[in-house]
This record gives sequence, structure tokens and C-alpha cells, in this order.
Amino acid sequence: MFPKLRFKEFDGDWLKLKYKDVLTIKYGKDHKSLNDGDIPVLGTGGIMRYVDSYLYDGESILIGRKGTIDKPQYINEKFWTVDTLFYTEIKENIVPLFLFQHALEVNWLGLNEATGVPSLNTTSIYNIDISIPSKEEQTKIASFLSNVDEKISQLTQKLELLSQYKQGMMQKLFSQQIRFRADDGSEFGEWEEKELKDIAEINPKSKKLPESFIYIDLESVEKGQLLLQKNIELQDAPSRAQRLLAKGDVLFQMVRPYQQNNYYFNLSGEYVASTGYAQIRTKLDSKFIYYALHEKTFLDEVMNRCTGTSYPAINSSDLSSIEILIPCLEEQTKIANFLSSIDQKIEVVAQQIEQAKQWKKGLLQQMFI
Repeated sequence: MFPKLRFKEFDGDWLKLKYKDVLTIKYGKDHKSLNDGDIPVLGTGGIMRYVDSYLYDGESILIGRKGTIDKPQYINEKFWTVDTLFYTEIKENIVPLFLFQHALEVNWLGLNEATGVPSLNTTSIYNIDISIPSKEEQTKIASFLSNVDEKISQLTQKLELLSQYKQGMMQKLFSQQIRFRADDGSEFGEWEEKELKDIAEINPKSKKLPESFIYIDLESVEKGQLLLQKNIELQDAPSRAQRLLAKGDVLFQMVRPYQQNNYYFNLSGEYVASTGYAQIRTKLDSKFIYYALHEKTFLDEVMNRCTGTSYPAINSSDLSSIEILIPCLEEQTKIANFLSSIDQKIEVVAQQIEQAKQWKKGLLQQMFI
């Protein structure tokens, strides 16, 4: 028995075992009585505090016992864990990083037998099947997959830095700390403060909806990206499907607007959005308006006018009365183009991350039995 994809220098069958043969499960403990120090106390949400004692020193795999149970962690240092985490002692013939890569593919949620808060027991973990090659082959596989993880980590860090750069530039551009100049080198004029309703039409009346269309609801968009496109017939459409879209429309999330799952629509075809969005149509540079709706001062005003606690929401009338600083059309376009160029770089890196994750997923399916 051996995997589909294998390094050519190895042969021979893999040994079929259970997790009970490759690790020993240990329980985390309470840390409240410990003194402060430099040793991390780990929980399912990350580092909780630093103390002067440790439960374990070395390589271990942490498995959520209660609550967050679907994301095992690898650690190689002195640490303390709370009782919502199992930690493990890896047996001598097992390469910890090889076991960790296998653990990443385990359906931990599928092992949950609790009816309330998800939880795991030692029996269900010990009964997980695993096939093991020689220690040398384990090391080779673990090293290769760790290099893939490092590449994904580097791309993720790059994405975070680009996002931080964009946020910083937005703050400077919309506070006018940074100003563009006209193509002839001259300075642009002062910005004007206007209510949103004075520069845009909010929820323009739609003509009759088409017999079939792509429906955009509040689950379809995340951070400016259209993730889901639901083809739907008019007769089957929900009552909230009312916003017939045109190129250049901006969709603003009305419920929990702090999530900023807004969308700049620039697609061809018949698209209809949910009334969970405000549909904003303007004769100004619509991409500039899209970015202006993400500016912190604007968002703060939105949240001040929201009602509700669990699902804070703003209505179209209150949204339309919020003021925005507006430069001349040429400066609007320069700002929009600049921020769009950053968004394009962000999208490229995000795609690279997704491709790398899918590639690794395929590798794991072929490199493990």
C-alpha cells in the first residue's frame, strides 16, 4: 500500500496504523494561579497570556477539545495550554510535521458527537486511521509540504501588507493629506461637502424585471468580490430581488455595514440585487463614490445612524443624508484609478493564495493514503 504521488527514491508499502499508535493525548490545565512570564498560554483563539511555567517543551500538535475543533496547530517551543485544547506527545518513530500535515486533512467536525458546543473525546481521535512510511520518507514529505506552507504564508503576508497600504492611502487621500495634480501640473480646487442624495440617485426605480437573471444577495459579496452568482427565474425570485443593476452602480450593504461587503457593479448581462443593499447610481465617477463609501469617516456616520444591536442596519433615507467631500471629476478619477490599481494587485495575490491552497490540497490527497 503506497500513495499515488511519491518521491522516486522511496518504495515499499506504508504501515497502516491508528492515531493511538503515533501520539499520546494530554489535557490542558488552568493557568490562573501562574505568575506572569514569557511562556505562552495557548487557547483555541490564540495566545491568552504569558506565564512562568510550561506543560510541554518541544514539538506538539494542538487539537481543539471544545468549541473550535477543526484547526489543529503545530508548535515547537515551551508552552501551556488551557483545557479547551488537547496537546500531544508524538511517538519516537513519527515525524511531527508529517503527522501535522495529515491532521490538516482530518474531518475534525465529522468526529463531533456533541449536540451543543462542538467537542472531541480521546477515543474518537485515537481511532483515526493513518498510514505511515519510513521516517526518512516522512521527513521528505513534511519538508516539501512545509515549503508550500511557507509560500502560502509569504503570499498571505504580502496580501496583508497591500491591504494595510491601501487603507493608509485611503485615509491620506480622503483627508486630503495627499493631493493629485491635474495633467498640466496645476492644483485642483477645494473639495465640496455634499449629501449623498445630492450627488447620486439612491435605489432608482427599476423597469420591469427580466424573466431570468443573476441574483446578488447579501451572501454573494465579500469584501468587494462577487463570490456567488445565482441564476434564477423571475417566478422563483424572492420578494427582496428588486434592484435591477446597470454598469457603474454601487451596492452598499445596509445590514451590518461594518462588514463592508459592498460591490462595484461593472458586468454585462441581467443582474438583480437584493433590497438588503442600497443601490447607488451617480453621474460622477462611480468608482470614486464606491471608495468614498469605505472611508472611515463615512462608515462612522453610517454606524451612528444604524438601529438594532445583533444586526445593526441603516435605512436608505438616513444613508442618503450622510455628507461626503467631493473633489472635481478629474481628481475623482485619479483617486479611483490609483485605488483600483492597488485593488488589482490585491486580487492577483488573493488568487495566487487560493491557487496555492488548491495545489496543496491536491498534493495532500495524492501524497497520503
